[in-house]
Amino acid sequence: MNKSVGVLGCGWLGLPLAQKLVELGYKVFGTTTSASKMELLKQSGIEPYQIALYPDSIEGEIKDFLDNVDVLVINVPPRLRKSNAESYVEKIKLLHSKLMDSSVEHIVFASSTSVYGNIAGEITEDATPQPLTESGKQLLVCEDLLKKDQRFKTTIIRFGGLIGPNRHPVTMLSKKQGLTNGNDPVNLIHLDDCIHIIHTIIKNEYWDETFNAVYPLHPTKKEYYTQEAIKRNLPKPGYEAITSKSIRGIVKSRNFINKSHKFYTSIVS
Repeated sequence: MNKSVGVLGCGWLGLPLAQKLVELGYKVFGTTTSASKMELLKQSGIEPYQIALYPDSIEGEIKDFLDNVDVLVINVPPRLRKSNAESYVEKIKLLHSKLMDSSVEHIVFASSTSVYGNIAGEITEDATPQPLTESGKQLLVCEDLLKKDQRFKTTIIRFGGLIGPNRHPVTMLSKKQGLTNGNDPVNLIHLDDCIHIIHTIIKNEYWDETFNAVYPLHPTKKEYYTQEAIKRNLPKPGYEAITSKSIRGIVKSRNFINKSHKFYTSIVS
């Protein structure tokens, strides 16, 4: 296998992704912001780099990291909900300036279905994004920045809500009462499916494309989170009586499924 893959951001998704790619025979380079995590990456067969992105600087050997990589997976989510929130766009612009002089040929950019905002009905990859949140707006700007650069080919993955080991919305929702969105559909994606989709894109060279990444079953939030709470012996979330139809859209992973690829996990973690 000739492709070398760089995973920028070996966190909840990036680390198991990098570990799976090593298992499949890829040469994998991975980054972390934590010195204490470097040994874990090394023990996993990943060439480790301690790199941190900021709006006005990049700490670490970014040039050396990028020069080793054919395919770069950018898995650095926006951090915009805290009081010390930084500009995600400026971070990616700075990374982009380093990519211009690198050996990277292909990019997988981890984005989010938040770029669609509150579009109603069925949402495929053809839908025109209408982001409402700051993170959705900045992600869309970054998508466009990378897609327009013809020096490399970029594929965008718009992930739904991420679930998996030690990560499930029901753990927070079970503590809440008076929820009014019980009739909204869930648009979730399991960690295993995220890894499966990214590897499938790299393996089959699906470049210059956009994929929604959402599990194809969409029960209502009330139905789904009530069941999940019961399974975990948690208090059931308190949803108010449903008096109207949902205005939230159902996100479809049409492009991925149309290539005859299927999801392989249950929607539950």
